[in-house]
Amino acid sequence: MAKFTQMLEEKVMPVAGKIAGQKHLQALRDGLILTMPLIIVGSIFLILGFIPIDSYPQFMADTFGADWLTKLLYPVNATFDIMALIAGFGIAYRLAEHYKVDPLNAGAVSVAAFILSTPYFTLFTPEGADAAIHVGGVLPMAFLGSKGLFVAIIIALFSTEIYRWVIQKNIVIKMPDGVPPSVSKSFVALFPAFLVILVVWVIRLLIEKTSFETLHNVVGKLLQEPLGALGGTLVGGLIAVLLIQLLWSTGLHGASIVGGVMGPIWLAATDANRLALQAGKEMPEVITQQFIDIFIYMGGSGATFAFAIMMLLFARSQHAKQLGRLSIGPGIFNINEPITFGAPVVMNPLLLMPFILAPLALVVTTYIGMTTGFAPKTSGIAIPWTTPPIIGGYLATGGNWRGAAMQLINLAVSFAIYYPFFKMWDKQNFETEKSAAN
Repeated sequence: MAKFTQMLEEKVMPVAGKIAGQKHLQALRDGLILTMPLIIVGSIFLILGFIPIDSYPQFMADTFGADWLTKLLYPVNATFDIMALIAGFGIAYRLAEHYKVDPLNAGAVSVAAFILSTPYFTLFTPEGADAAIHVGGVLPMAFLGSKGLFVAIIIALFSTEIYRWVIQKNIVIKMPDGVPPSVSKSFVALFPAFLVILVVWVIRLLIEKTSFETLHNVVGKLLQEPLGALGGTLVGGLIAVLLIQLLWSTGLHGASIVGGVMGPIWLAATDANRLALQAGKEMPEVITQQFIDIFIYMGGSGATFAFAIMMLLFARSQHAKQLGRLSIGPGIFNINEPITFGAPVVMNPLLLMPFILAPLALVVTTYIGMTTGFAPKTSGIAIPWTTPPIIGGYLATGGNWRGAAMQLINLAVSFAIYYPFFKMWDKQNFETEKSAAN
């Protein structure tokens, strides 16, 4: 164990520190967070539309009319279906902040470039037998939602890099001192915006001449589908969780770092299940953002809720008793920094073992539970990661009691993994306190 700890200090921590400070990953993480309030609001209406009570649909139809569900889902479509658009703006905004250039203009340019990269559908309405009236170009909503998320990410990073390079090279149009600042800033962004739009336009024209036809098809075939296939498997989930735990073991926020890469994959899987729920079909994805947040990380990274309960109920040492009283409140809402840095777990060989093993075990148990049908898959309802255990499992599976039962099983599994290590750790603390008192 001492060699393992030394390896973490010497090999993992320096590399992880550089990754944690990587500006593009930070912008990706912070930009995606911009979508979460909208998605959670949309999920509230999604829950109201699919309450699992047999008489509920008939009651709503009798009260509000036969089209009640269509009207109730308007806010769902208005929030989920612009996920890529909002994320693209947010990522470009945050990356521009890192480069200390105007973030608002960078976000606007990113959105324009993303729209330019998205194919339009042309609609016609018939007039007579042979003629038609042109209605206009229509952006497909699917590409503005989770289906276009990867393209929005790439465009946001790419356009902002061009934008900041032009600004930093001072290739801009400068206005006289008497011009209002807001007007002056818009002219500063004029040439960078033109260059970004020009480059994306040329790329679109070149791709249209290939078999891919659109940038969305290129990204889907070469990037999104392979990453989605890996991230949606048991092996992919285990690798992601293992990396998160190893980073936390060195004191770095593993969920933020790994989430910067896996977040778009898990978010797209969540939306795929949401679309299946609305269509009345079987949920296609097992590993989603809610799978990780709600079923694996009960109490926070490391699944430490069971550990907090142990300290509160079974501790002998004063250190563990006090830490248990301090950590149980935040732990209910899946916040475990008091445990991670107060026990401490970070760089503690004795507690690192269950801290890593428990989440990995829960990935396996939850995956088996959902693929065998014992527990329902997450329904695409995005609930906050701070939702307390049991309640979270119930809501994340669309109000199914078996989701809560799955969390209870996971709590028992994590309890069994943590308990022997807890006893040794508590005994060490008790003996140390006893010696100090004597």
